[in-house]
Amino acid sequence: MAKHNQKILVVDDEADILELLKYNLAKEGYEVKTAADGVKGVEIAKTFTPDLILLDIMMPKQDGVETCRQIREIPELANTFVIFLTARSEEYSEVAAFDMGADDYITKPIKPRALVSRINALFRRESKKKKESNKISVGELVVDRTSYTVFVDEQKISLPKKEFELLYFLAQNPGKVFSRDELLQNIWGTDVYVLARTVDVHIRKVREKIGDGYISTVKGVGYKFDTN
Repeated sequence: MAKHNQKILVVDDEADILELLKYNLAKEGYEVKTAADGVKGVEIAKTFTPDLILLDIMMPKQDGVETCRQIREIPELANTFVIFLTARSEEYSEVAAFDMGADDYITKPIKPRALVSRINALFRRESKKKKESNKISVGELVVDRTSYTVFVDEQKISLPKKEFELLYFLAQNPGKVFSRDELLQNIWGTDVYVLARTVDVHIRKVREKIGDGYISTVKGVGYKFDTN
């Protein structure tokens, strides 16, 4: 069994799913904790500080979307991956999940081996990105991949992981226009199905936090990062 440094929190109200996922992830070498509802999940996440959270949507006490919103407000969990696990496949559920900062969305029934493989690939990509990390400075904006921090006029700005990666990717390629599909492929990956509207939502949120002067909309084409 390979030993991983990453910690995973599984939040689901179905005891058999918690047991199944904990067994398979622990077998793979991950440190795993579980919670049976969203309230408990947030409580455990604060002290456990997992690298990834597998989060059900339909749960008692507090649903997964609200749980994700609360998790994204905790500074120590800004870089934590969140993958939704749900029996619901309606488009609005998926949109709500990604609007709250989810990194992936997987419908049940869950195939443990496929899920573990997906998680392993996610962490490998993250490790590769960290090795390639550096800092980008444009005007009053500083984007530091090493520490996942953003500063505007020396004020630290908090960005969830996907918003940060979107900003960093655009800033790495100043002046180049990217379509929504290209941004989806580069930020979310080819193995994750995400609606094009998700890109628009994340761009809007980034603009709200860093200002409107850095990312331009090219009508009918996509988005680009401006250095002027």
